[in-house]
Amino acid sequence: MWSPDLKPFSGPRYLAIVSAIAEDIERGNLKAGDQMPTHRDLAGVLGVTTGTITRAYAEAAKRGLVVGETGRGTFVRANLLEDAFTGLSSSEEEELIDLSFNIPPLSVGDPLGQALTNTLTNLATRPGLSAMMTYQPPNGLERHRAAGAAWVARSGLKVDVEQVLICSGALHAMTVVFSTLTKSGDTVFTESLTYPGMKNLAHLLHLRLKGLPTDEEGIIPEAFEKACRDDSARILYTIPTIQNPLGAVMPEARRRQIAAIAAAHKVLIVEDDVHSFMLSSPPPPLSSFAPENSFYILSISKSIAPGMRIAYLVAPARMVEPLATSLRATIWMAAPLMAEIASEWIRDGTADRLMDQKRSEATERQLMASEILAGFKFDTHPFSFHLWLHLPEPWRSNEFAAQLRRRGVLVTPAEAFVPGREEPPHAVRVCIGAPRSRAQLEKGLDIIRGVLQETPDPCLSIV
Repeated sequence: MWSPDLKPFSGPRYLAIVSAIAEDIERGNLKAGDQMPTHRDLAGVLGVTTGTITRAYAEAAKRGLVVGETGRGTFVRANLLEDAFTGLSSSEEEELIDLSFNIPPLSVGDPLGQALTNTLTNLATRPGLSAMMTYQPPNGLERHRAAGAAWVARSGLKVDVEQVLICSGALHAMTVVFSTLTKSGDTVFTESLTYPGMKNLAHLLHLRLKGLPTDEEGIIPEAFEKACRDDSARILYTIPTIQNPLGAVMPEARRRQIAAIAAAHKVLIVEDDVHSFMLSSPPPPLSSFAPENSFYILSISKSIAPGMRIAYLVAPARMVEPLATSLRATIWMAAPLMAEIASEWIRDGTADRLMDQKRSEATERQLMASEILAGFKFDTHPFSFHLWLHLPEPWRSNEFAAQLRRRGVLVTPAEAFVPGREEPPHAVRVCIGAPRSRAQLEKGLDIIRGVLQETPDPCLSIV
């Protein structure tokens, strides 16, 4: 019989029981279709009244964790998280451990689902909620932009509400910016290894990317200044905080240098700051040192929930209207209901709680990766969702990724991050946030360690 330990859970006993059910479903201790103990049996085991169990099961049913069937009992419902991960996958892919997708880890007990249930319940009682289903201004409602300005201010960038545009995720914000600022054939500076989404966008808009040399502190100022003198590029796209894929954090002094060089050469800055929330005291945004020259993007996909598709784009006042025109031309507006939920969570502290849980889970997963991959070289940040694994000889990036796939693990080879046609390094990105559980991550990392200790089969690369 299922008998949970309620000691880790605070609050009323019936809510502690609900949290225990959610955690055991997530950990796989309770599976879809499992029958829960009767009210009387579970009350006896836990030393509570049957009324407490009745309240717990009722709350668990409201949250979609269990379902009661008259005359039969209470059963665990199909896990919606499982459906989200595997519903569109083939049977072969369902068996893969995906360490290629750079997403935040799920927190134990599904606090995101609980927060969403509570917020939707509260919103449902408000008059005029249907207005969230109609057309709204392309920039976003003023209260949504105000919440975005408050969220951005936490990073150290003080902005007016009028400077904020609500976009449908960071990549959409990038699309709005680059479609407004560039024309076909233009060159954009990036780090030597850059976010694959930027590469896809460059292909879509027919832009040329030029990677700039970097070190452990990010873009090298001397290399940036030389590129500004030698090349016609007038836009820099950069991820200065927990860079993807290297995990580097550009210190404040380096940010001041890069901003000064950009201003001197009239190079616009597009700052992708989606990971800064992971740091309790991140350096000031690069944009804060060149506010009239910068476009700042802060998404809630990594910090709160990817499925909400909400990002805040901050622009110089003179550029707000042209950007709003591009936003209108792409999607007209971000989903108002999602922006409303994000605004509620920013105002009532839910966003902070969800971020804290993600930081905690990321820390635990980083510790696991450090232990399992001890002895092998990789670059990362203690709060990052990913790490950059350097491959020992004679492994090459694509060969290593292909061998791992045959063992049931997906990683991203270095080729995906190289702008232009430069020779890729012998490395892969390993995403530790993607696995649904620490147990699955541990299994994937163990497989990686085993392959690192092997040598490539020369026959595998011959057709």
